[in-house]
Amino acid sequence: MLKKRIIPCLDIKDGTTVKGINFEGLRNAGDPIELAKRYEEEGADELVFLDITATIEERKTFADLVKKIAKELSIPFTVGGGISTVEDVRKLLEAGADKISINSSAVKNPHLISELAKEFGSQCIVVAIDTKYTNNDDWVHIKGGREITGLKTLEWAKKAAESGAGEILLTSMDGDGTKSGFDVRITKLIAENVNIPVIASGGAGKIKDFKSVFNETKATGALAASIFHFGEVKIQDLKSELKSKNIAIR
Repeated sequence: MLKKRIIPCLDIKDGTTVKGINFEGLRNAGDPIELAKRYEEEGADELVFLDITATIEERKTFADLVKKIAKELSIPFTVGGGISTVEDVRKLLEAGADKISINSSAVKNPHLISELAKEFGSQCIVVAIDTKYTNNDDWVHIKGGREITGLKTLEWAKKAAESGAGEILLTSMDGDGTKSGFDVRITKLIAENVNIPVIASGGAGKIKDFKSVFNETKATGALAASIFHFGEVKIQDLKSELKSKNIAIR
């Protein structure tokens, strides 16, 4: 059984860490390099860096910033935002990323998943899915959550796994930034229907939210941002509490 992972996320805009609610109303959360160093010291298992406006602004992720952050880290480091080609991935891996995350580009070109998996190995290909419950179903959204697609979340997750993704980063847009708890329903549905690890994202507010998502779903990782950035939950305290409840944590 895979041990559970605690994963802070740095949402980057214009070189600064930001955080919003339901993908909107962004506020400054600090310097990404300093936060990355802090999270490694505090015991994070992995780190995710998402350049959240790269796709909207039709530009590439900041490889220089990735390089600076990677120099400070020994834990696995996933990078996403504006990635759409084999060359994009190669540059980021060379800059120090361990894994890359694709979202909008994979929806537009599903063959990209298998192409990247073949070139670099499934272990470093993460397919990020932004999902929102609307019109009585779960729908995939792209372009930083701004655009709904015609893809149902479960169908797309299965296709991503079959195409060679090594992992799914599942973000509930309904929960994002609300601190009302992870979306256990959609996380459970996806994690039980794919044969690759699923990271739960969106809604973490308290330590008990991590307990719930790990106890009630097959998610192998839980990602959070603002509660770590602003010191509302300390990673050491979170891990100690999870271990005390017999949740297998790294």
